Amino acid sequence: MFNVGDKVVHPMHGAGVIDSIVSERINGKTQEYYVFHMPVNGLVLKIPVCNSQLVGLRSVVDATAADTVMLALPGLEIDITTNWNRRYRENLERLKSGDLYEVGRVIKCLTLRDVERGLSTGERKMLHSAKQIFISEMVLATDEPYQEIESRVNASMV
Repeated sequence: MFNVGDKVVHPMHGAGVIDSIVSERINGKTQEYYVFHMPVNGLVLKIPVCNSQLVGLRSVVDATAADTVMLALPGLEIDITTNWNRRYRENLERLKSGDLYEVGRVIKCLTLRDVERGLSTGERKMLHSAKQIFISEMVLATDEPYQEIESRVNASMV
């Protein structure tokens, strides 16, 4: 269970801070919810406490782990599948895993694909989401500014 003020990551939305834990009654059933605020884009989510593990909510990595992931980005191995539908599904599964290395692979794969052949609208949105998820966790883990982390990510893709 998380507490107010904990820095956490939602696999499909990115990193944020638990502002509060509230009880709400919906359809005659009372449940507790984490009120999760994302400083990077201002998104506020309510996540049922009982479903938080199922959703994949986890703590933000520490600064050492964040630096290790950033240094590993240029060397991450990727497999660029030529079939758009298969590539999209594989990348979506990587994002859903919540693993920073897998999110890094999505960023690298789609960035290289964009340089080589361009991206479809769906893949362009996925690349944007993957960067948002990755960078938001790096910002909370390292306390570095968003723009600096974004520049480092972009530079490691070249």
